[in-house]
Amino acid sequence: MSASAKSEQVSFLKSCINGINALSGIGILSIPYALSSGGWLSLILLLLIAMAAYFTALLLRRCMDSYPDISSYSDMAGRAFGAKGRVIAALFISLELYLVAIGLLILEEDNLYKLSPNFALRLGNLIIEGRHSFLILSGLLIWPSMLLSDLDVMSYVSAGGVISSLVVVLCVLCVGLSGKQEFNGNRRLINFQGIPTALSLYSFCYGAHAVFPAIYTSMRKKKQFSGGT
Repeated sequence: MSASAKSEQVSFLKSCINGINALSGIGILSIPYALSSGGWLSLILLLLIAMAAYFTALLLRRCMDSYPDISSYSDMAGRAFGAKGRVIAALFISLELYLVAIGLLILEEDNLYKLSPNFALRLGNLIIEGRHSFLILSGLLIWPSMLLSDLDVMSYVSAGGVISSLVVVLCVLCVGLSGKQEFNGNRRLINFQGIPTALSLYSFCYGAHAVFPAIYTSMRKKKQFSGGT
């Protein structure tokens, strides 16, 4: 079996797990702050962004069905705008993935440092303290997952991410329902000064839209991408 044929053997369930893991996580936890910044009516922006992500995903599917040689955004840009379009699209996609990886590493080391501020690594006479040590450890733990190119195998890693997101949400929910934390919510319907912040955070929830082409091409039954049978 060729590599391309093998990559198309991902079941609908595993594709859903990959998609949920890509869209859940940090974005969920950023929504409360976005809501506090933009006001309650800023939730309309979240719904509009969700609708745009869904609609453009369907357009991606139609484009990839029309041209079987297309398997990524770079291929689409190349067909639409030529070689220059392909290079520009590949540059921005790579830049986005690079910056997201940096953001995740910063988030990991910052949170772990708050949990254990006295932690340090000792390598011979070299002592790596605080955030730098957690940054190195986070990178080493994440690095093996970068070697996985088969989304069928990656679905098991994604399942861990989905479970982690659910655990975090349940923990936050339990803290909120316990009554031990005072609720000081923003009761304003709209805060125009905070709309840019809210818009950026809501958009971040769907930043994984870039992986949709890979998820679609890996599916065994591509008609199920939009909920079909």
